[in-house]
Amino acid sequence: MKNSLKSSSAKAFFRNTAASVIAAGLIFSGLELIAPAQAASTLKANVALAKLPIKGRAPKTGYDRALFSDGWGDIGDCDTRNYILQRDLVSITWRSSPRCTVATGVLNDPYTAKKIYFVRGVGTSNAVQIDHVVAVSDAWQKGAQKLNSASRYSFYNDPLNLLAVDGTANMQKSDSDAASWLPPNRKFWCSYVARQIAVKYKYKLWVTSAEHDAMARVLKSCPNKLVPRG
Repeated sequence: MKNSLKSSSAKAFFRNTAASVIAAGLIFSGLELIAPAQAASTLKANVALAKLPIKGRAPKTGYDRALFSDGWGDIGDCDTRNYILQRDLVSITWRSSPRCTVATGVLNDPYTAKKIYFVRGVGTSNAVQIDHVVAVSDAWQKGAQKLNSASRYSFYNDPLNLLAVDGTANMQKSDSDAASWLPPNRKFWCSYVARQIAVKYKYKLWVTSAEHDAMARVLKSCPNKLVPRG
């Protein structure tokens, strides 16, 4: 499967298949393809958590990010990374026309509560990184091995599972789950956990016992928290 994914024809197929899934959650605004404001959900995070299977972590054997996506996906003339920057940054300037590549912007970082000035370039772009809220290798060990290739591609590029965040915090998180890492900004814990639950619920992934308990502890402080829709 790994070899077939790396062939140009297979990659094109999976890009086209998953692009329609991703695009369904996006809207056009002029020349920009941007994510809509988070629609209200009716599903409580603690209810969704109760529906997630609890299992042990599977072996990491065979894991390769290329089994999900060979880099960021393309939708139209732009890429997923820049869509997320467009969604999460303010005071944006553009590097290209039609508007796609973000040159500069300001991130009100949810993980640290810091204001970060993004400037595209060598040595500066990494100040703002795109985090997979449910880490890719974590997903692999908790059910994604059983997903088909198009679903894994969709998971990797799904705006529901992506946030622009402080680069240092993202590196510290690495592939941790909620039992091992939560954002330094405690005010974001409920939203962070609810988003992880939403992603795992959507892609039929499981949680470990320790992960479940960590999520449940966070949600005790926000029992009416709804999962984001995506």
